[in-house]
Order: sequence, then structure tokens, then C-alpha cells
Amino acid sequence: MTPEQFIASKAALAVKALYNTDVEPSALQVTFTRKEFEGDCTLVLFPLLRISHSSPDATGEAIGSWLLENCPEIRAFNSVKGFLNICFSNLFWREALEAVTSDASFGQLPPTGRRIMVEFSSPNTNKPLHLGHVRNNLLGESVSRLLAAAGNEVIKATLVNDRGVHICKSMYAWQQCFDGATPESSGKKGDHLVGDCYVAFNDILRREVDALVAGGMDKEQAEKEAPCMKAVHEMLVKWEQGDPEVRALWKKMNGWVLSGFEQTYKTLGISFDKVYYESQTYLLGKELVQKGLDMGVFQRDPDGSVWCDLTADGLDRKLLLRSDGTSVYMTQDLGTAERRFAEYNLDSHVYVVGDEQNYHFQVLKLVLAKLGFDWAERIFHLSYGMVELPDGKMKSREGTVVDADDLMEQMRREARTTSEESGKLEDVDEAEKDRLWSVIGLGALKYFILKVDPRKKMLFNPKESIDFNGNTGPFIQYTHARICSILRKAGELGYVPALTGAELSPKEIRLVRLLDQYPQKVAEAAAGFSPAVIAAYAYDLAKEFNQYYHETPILREPDAESRDMRLSLAGTLAGVLAKAMNLLGIELPQRM
Repeated sequence: MTPEQFIASKAALAVKALYNTDVEPSALQVTFTRKEFEGDCTLVLFPLLRISHSSPDATGEAIGSWLLENCPEIRAFNSVKGFLNICFSNLFWREALEAVTSDASFGQLPPTGRRIMVEFSSPNTNKPLHLGHVRNNLLGESVSRLLAAAGNEVIKATLVNDRGVHICKSMYAWQQCFDGATPESSGKKGDHLVGDCYVAFNDILRREVDALVAGGMDKEQAEKEAPCMKAVHEMLVKWEQGDPEVRALWKKMNGWVLSGFEQTYKTLGISFDKVYYESQTYLLGKELVQKGLDMGVFQRDPDGSVWCDLTADGLDRKLLLRSDGTSVYMTQDLGTAERRFAEYNLDSHVYVVGDEQNYHFQVLKLVLAKLGFDWAERIFHLSYGMVELPDGKMKSREGTVVDADDLMEQMRREARTTSEESGKLEDVDEAEKDRLWSVIGLGALKYFILKVDPRKKMLFNPKESIDFNGNTGPFIQYTHARICSILRKAGELGYVPALTGAELSPKEIRLVRLLDQYPQKVAEAAAGFSPAVIAAYAYDLAKEFNQYYHETPILREPDAESRDMRLSLAGTLAGVLAKAMNLLGIELPQRM
């Protein structure tokens, strides 16, 4: 029970006792008291005046006096212009701390009965994962954990875009420029090798376009008429026709990429419950296109292409099948959406995709609704802002992306440098140091990205993210390690953490109040699909503890009851901090 719910339940009893009127606690308005007034919670009195038939001050005095007399958890009250400010006693906060400490599942909300699929990552198999994918993956994983903590059944899914023009571009370049190179012969991860092929294709295209433009053709036409583009489109048609040679090359190069993805996912701590492949789903979309034609929802143009006219809805005409019969991304998204809702009986489907695809998902929902699917409104696009670097945006085709594997290694190096400069790991053996550098580096990366509201663009700065002070992952990790160190030393001294009858200081009450808010923060973060809410909470909790630690003796406290209570409070705080950071996919080490 939250403090607000506690006051509402007691205030309902007061109204019954004083005015012989039943009031549902949920109908009462209770908020946290504003900082300029004394109190913990505030009861809004105005809705009760029609019951009390009295002034706000008299009503507040009557209810406040009843609460003070009948509730030992309340120590004082003051009534100010229709607002009853209530101060909790030490008993209330000790009971609140005991409730948090004794509840192993604290922060796990009751089951909702809802089943939600969260789709994220969904990479193309023509290049390695990069910084943009990192934000996507971290958001998808964290949102999935948040929704599960909020009581939902969550299915983590990814759609591997393993066919199409972009994949054929890499295949064509490998044939033309790479002399049979393999990951083994080149010494490169498979996804990196195929990414090099993609960059090489765009070099070929640029040269061919320049030559055509020099011959008098305009650039737009040249990009369509370039021999390499014609070869790629021919390869795509052959793929869809099942050409054995094209399919064999596609399978080989996709295998290289998928193996590379698995290594990156493992390092990032990402996993999926269900993996879909575009090569297996795009035909489902074609069936829906035929359904739309039969319904009169779609139209076939004279060249054979199929469109959905959305101009009456304020949009434009949307291509669903090219004139040569090949699919576009919208085609397979229609098919996979239908399959998922049918296969899993979903209550909701969340797509984690960058904001450059806002229009795509607006169209997807609209087209599905036109096809008669009533669940179209239960599709949600978690649209997030792009990640930029100090020197601007990344461009895959130009090879100017920040590779995810290189980024994680850079973060590990940054963690090592910072740790060595601070001297914090001098007493740790080399194997453990190596593990901790990875934990700290990844923690810094994940926190720096997830602390930003998903809908905002962000500028990523590796050095800033690794700072052991301020609003960073390593600061929170170090706070947890500090508490673990205190508890280890306490054990060596024979001290046992215990919830005693010791009075809680105002600083300790602030910590308990923060701990008590954790389930509400989980609910808020899940409802808003925003890990940033949990990141901010974890930082506030760590910051508050560090201020408390510097001002309050724990191991040096002479009173045994106060010392043991403080040890218990610290241990409980470390546990909640670990739960919160786990929702962000971040490990908290026991020593740093």
C-alpha cells in the first residue's frame, strides 16, 4: 500500500466515523505534500465539504484530529485552505521499510493478464549493428523488462530483414570485388565483411553514376540506369524466383552476418523469444495484398503495381507491390502483423523503431484497419530519436557509422583507463579486473543511452558517460559496490543487519520514502515505455544514499540498534537499486 493509499483508506474511515457516510478510498484525492508545506501526504478537502456541511478549515481540523487520535502512524497535521497536510510518525516509516525489506518480489506488479509483443532490433543482413542499433536494442530490451515487471506477459521478437535490394547490393559487390573472401580468410566477423561489401557497392554505384552524368544523363535517371543497379534488381527477381545460385550465395552471406549478430547480442545482453525472417514472411503480405484487391481496398495500376490510395485520409498513395511483382517493406509488415496477432492472441504489439519511420507505421495501422483487422488500433510505435555524434550523423553506405562492436570495446577501454587513474581496482586480480572493465563500460553505455527520454534525439559522448561522478552508470554501480563493501566489513566485525525499533532520522526517512516509490516508478515507466524514468529514479536513490553516507556513521555508530537498522536500510537500498538497474539491463558489481 502506497502512502497515498494508506491516507485515503484512513480518511475514508474518518469520514464514516465523523459524518456517518461511506466513501470509497479511491474516490479521495491524496497527493504528496508540496515542499513549501510541512507534511508527507495531502488530502484534498473540497470534495468532502458537501458531506461535512462545514468550512474547509473545520473539516480539516475534524478529520485531522480523528486521524491523530486513531492512527499511531500519524504524528501531526495542519490544514491550509482546503488541504489537509498529514505528517507520518516514525512507526509508519519503520513499517514501510519492513514491507520493502521483507518482500522478495518488491517492485513486481500483479499480473494484468495482458500479452504484449515487443519487436526491436530488426536489422538488415547487409551490415553490422551500429550505434543506432545499440539504442534500439537497449530500448527494446529495457521496455520488455519494464512491461514484464508491470505484470504483463512479454514476447521479445525481432524481424531479420534478410532479403531485398540492400542485401543484393552486398551480394553483387562480393561477387565483383572480394575474390571469394570469407570471414576466416579475411580475419573479420562475418557481419563486418558483408558491411564492407555494402560500402563497396556504393563506391561502384557512384563511379557508374558519375560516368552516366558525364555522358549527359541527369543524376536521378543515372541512379536507375547504372549497370550495377540493374544487376541488383535482376538478382532480386531471381531470388524471388528461387534461382539456386542466387539463393546459395544469399544463404552463405546471411549466415556470416547472423553469426556476427549473435556475438554482438551476447555482449550487449540482448535475447529474443521469437525470431522472424523477412524471407519467410513476405509472401504472407502478398496474400493480404490480394485480399485488399478483392475487397476493393487496393488498386492495380496499368504497369501491374499495386497501391492503396490514402489521399482521403490525408496521406498519399502507398505502394504495396512493384510492377515486377516484388514486395516492399510495407508488404511484409502487413503479413507479419497478421501472423503475430493470430499466433499469439496479442493484446498489444509494440514496434521499437526510429522516428524516421513515423509515417510508415501511421500507414501500417491505417491499411490494416482498412483490411478489417480490429486489432490495428492496438499497435503502438515506440518512436525514438536518432543518436548523433559530436561530428554529426552516421551514414552506413559511406562507411561512417560507429560500429557496435568497436563502440563496446571503446567503452571497455574507457572504463579501464578511468579505473586505473582512480586506483579503485588496485586490490582486484587481473581476471576480475577484466570482467569489471566490461561490466563498467557496458553499464556506462547503457545508462547514458537509456537515461534520455526515448522520444528525444541524443548526442553520445563516450568519455562523459564513463565518469564515476554525476548522473552516470558507473556512479550508480560504485554506490552499490560501496554498500556491498560496508556490509562485508560489518560481517567481518560480527554485525548483523536487523530492523530494530531505532528511530529513523529525517535523512533515513527520505531514503525510505524513495524506496517506497519504486513500484510506482515501475508502473509509470512501463505505461510511458520510458526506461528514462527508472534511470532517473536509480540516480536519485544513489545520490541520496551517498549524501546520507557522508553525513551519517554506519559502522562507527555506537548504538547497536541504530547501527544494525542502518545496515539493514543500506542492504535493502542496494537490493532495490540492483532491481531498478536490472530493468535497464545493467549489472551492479559488488566491488569496484
